[in-house]
Amino acid sequence: MRNSFALLVLPFCLLTAACSFNPNMQGEGEEYLQGEWQQDSTPVQKQLLSYSLYKFKFTCDSFFVQQQTFSKINYGTDSCTNKGRWTEYIRGTYKQQRDTLFLRGFFTNADYSLKKLDGCLRSGEYKEFFKVNKQTDSVLQLTGPASVIPVNIHLTNKLTCKVKPL
Repeated sequence: MRNSFALLVLPFCLLTAACSFNPNMQGEGEEYLQGEWQQDSTPVQKQLLSYSLYKFKFTCDSFFVQQQTFSKINYGTDSCTNKGRWTEYIRGTYKQQRDTLFLRGFFTNADYSLKKLDGCLRSGEYKEFFKVNKQTDSVLQLTGPASVIPVNIHLTNKLTCKVKPL
């Protein structure tokens, strides 16, 4: 009887020892990223059928993205793509491991409130990663797995992380 009780309790003890609570404070993030970053153009954009321009905001371990897409493809009467121009918004948290920036969040409305799963454009979870190549303190090159064209962004407003409780 005693041995069977020990066999039941042992896995529970191992599981609880491996678990930890989420922190009650937001993380500090990467110092060099803190601020607002903007992409003004993309190489060969005039030759592309579709391309996107990005605005990033990094505050502590959080990110906010405004992705403006331009397309020459005729989407017909689709009101979501507004004659080949539309903007998507994303918010979430990031972390960097070596030269790779991992973004994980959700598609949102323009005010960064959570977007419903129905409606225009993409919704739900957002996962992306970029290889970061720091050109200068105010210029970064992000290369994603889905495109051979890098995203060149420049710092427009430096911010300082003020860690807040969650």
